[in-house]
Amino acid sequence: MGTLIRNGKVLHQGNLVVRDLLITDRKILRIAENIPVDNHKEIDVKGKFVSAGFIDMHVHLCEPGWETKETIATGTSAAARGGFTTIASMPNTRPVIDRPEMVWMLKEKLEKEAVVRVLLLASLTIRQLGEELTNMKVMKEQGIVALSNAGVTIRNSLTMKKAMKRAAELGLVVMVQGEDESLAKGGVVNEGTLSQKYGVKGIPNEAEAIVVARDLLLAEATGASYHVCQISTEQSVKLVRHAKQIGVKVTAEVSPHHLILSDEDILGLDPMYKTSPPLRSPRDRDILIEALKDGTIDMIVTDHTPHTEEEKKRGMEVAPSGIIGLETAFPLLYTHLVLKGEFTLEEIVNKMTRGPAACFGLPWGVLEEGQEADITIIDLETEREVNPEEFASKGKNTPFKGWKLQGWPVMTIVSGSVVWKRDEVLKMV
Repeated sequence: MGTLIRNGKVLHQGNLVVRDLLITDRKILRIAENIPVDNHKEIDVKGKFVSAGFIDMHVHLCEPGWETKETIATGTSAAARGGFTTIASMPNTRPVIDRPEMVWMLKEKLEKEAVVRVLLLASLTIRQLGEELTNMKVMKEQGIVALSNAGVTIRNSLTMKKAMKRAAELGLVVMVQGEDESLAKGGVVNEGTLSQKYGVKGIPNEAEAIVVARDLLLAEATGASYHVCQISTEQSVKLVRHAKQIGVKVTAEVSPHHLILSDEDILGLDPMYKTSPPLRSPRDRDILIEALKDGTIDMIVTDHTPHTEEEKKRGMEVAPSGIIGLETAFPLLYTHLVLKGEFTLEEIVNKMTRGPAACFGLPWGVLEEGQEADITIIDLETEREVNPEEFASKGKNTPFKGWKLQGWPVMTIVSGSVVWKRDEVLKMV
């Protein structure tokens, strides 16, 4: 007996068409009109959008070490509610995921507690200190899919070159969110009108772009696959675009909050808007949108970064950086980019499915016969208000509280199994 998803709308040549999907043995067996019910369990989705499950390659689950912020259970539950079937867990936990035994421990915990599929990332250097390289080979054998120093820039260029060379030998992607500390230290917002208005230290665009430029040169020299995390500036986009044109193996990601907000949207010095990298100028935001359209930026990620209410109450200058995003990503993108005509529905979905799958060599993110049944069902019509108190995530730190959005996921299926559904919307027969 399989599961039959009845009366869903799927993307076909850029248009939404009504189709049924039959799932058996964890796979999509058939996509067609009016598939016979036979003995299959039936889910009538009544014209809702059926998409390949979303993939997020940049999530902070915080466990081990920071369980007050988030846990594997709460973070993956939030992912399921956001329509994500696969996420990648950043390694900047405490202790850091920097040794084979840490990878093994986390794998065992994920098998017991994760609601969705979680891919493991490991640190490039021991304790993220930027000095001694980790045992990449053994950790790859244990299943890590990429390496990242998780927001801590490796300042020594020789160490970074050695790390890239070793990663290239092993076929592992190097993920970097770069920031030149000498330019950015003490900064809390983008360097510009807002920082000048409130007399606070700003973080200039070049703090990011300098590291991107260096690492692109090292990627070219070593042949490494280099992934720019959380690209946010005009200068970085130009560098990545040029590097792609000359054959450097580089990919890039951007978050919903950098596509939708700018530093001009920050209300006072509200710490809910504090994130790393900071929200940039309206010009930077517009350039990010164009770069996502033309393929310079390959994918959308959430950079889901939960913090406690007490931490965020400390004020802009002291509060930690970070915005949660798993449960609001698609509704934000659909409401503010698709419905407003910046992107088609297919373009946004591809940046959340096929894009990350292609960049990291993943076998998911495709809604086709014979593929893994990772499926997200979405209500494109109903408008709901963002209410952090309803989130599965422990984190409530979002600047989007009270925003009214469309495009809310109502069911998430991983490898053919329903892992979450909004009960009042979909009933299973």
